[in-house]
Amino acid sequence: MRLTPSDPADQFAAERQLAVAAAREAGALLRSRFQDDYGIRTKGNHGDVVTDLDLMAERLIVKRIRARFPHDRILAEEAGSLDGDQGGGQGAHHRTWLVDPLDGSNNVVIGLPAYVVGIALCVDDAPVVGVVHDPVTDRTWTALTGGGAYGPHGRMTGPARPLSPAGPLLAWTQGHAVARDDPSARALKEVLESGSRRLLQLWAPLLTWSMLARGDIDGFVGYRAEAIDLPAGALLAAEAGLEIRALDGSLFHGSVTGPDTDRSFVAGRPEDMPYLLDLVSRSAPIGVR
Repeated sequence: MRLTPSDPADQFAAERQLAVAAAREAGALLRSRFQDDYGIRTKGNHGDVVTDLDLMAERLIVKRIRARFPHDRILAEEAGSLDGDQGGGQGAHHRTWLVDPLDGSNNVVIGLPAYVVGIALCVDDAPVVGVVHDPVTDRTWTALTGGGAYGPHGRMTGPARPLSPAGPLLAWTQGHAVARDDPSARALKEVLESGSRRLLQLWAPLLTWSMLARGDIDGFVGYRAEAIDLPAGALLAAEAGLEIRALDGSLFHGSVTGPDTDRSFVAGRPEDMPYLLDLVSRSAPIGVR
């Protein structure tokens, strides 16, 4: 996942406009049905769930994307890979939309209003558009590659404060496939909890990315993160001036199509990265990958 600018920002202005409109429309649907009765089913063997709300919001977003960009591929959280019309122009097959219609389904199921809608567009596996919409507060955050990250109050620049002497405020996420007794995940969480003022685990990674981009938290660490929501969040953070590294401190190259072992990361302000990477390195004896 290449997070450096490669195209003029205005090249994808129409795509961002479409993504914002679709995310907000889906968000209004979710907000209106949040307290209703709806179907809930388990998904996979790792404790994840899918609700009727996920499916309704996803259908809405996919329909909006398909109507405006019929040749693009769509990778949706519930429906999976949806190929575009074969009549697309040159390069159409390099464009993939990623749709997370309800990031935070487990929160919704227990009545916790902490969830967002996420949409990204990737070109050749690199995110060029990222949109995160919070239906609860009706706020939207967007990013264009090379064009910055923006929220309700204008351009975002990430955390503006130095790290507290009491420790940073950090967040954590891990992929659904990570076992509860995974030694690397347990070691990472232990050192993060001991070296931070508070360690948040929100069950909604895109909500966490938006918090990082607007400066509410100091850092975000992910272990074998999910592919569907990573591009929108990572682009939002990168365009807000945050730095994203692999756990060993090398450049982050997380791929949507690659293995989840490539999607472990540390994100924060460049000046805070030495502290964050040192913190992560303390779990190395147990085998952080």
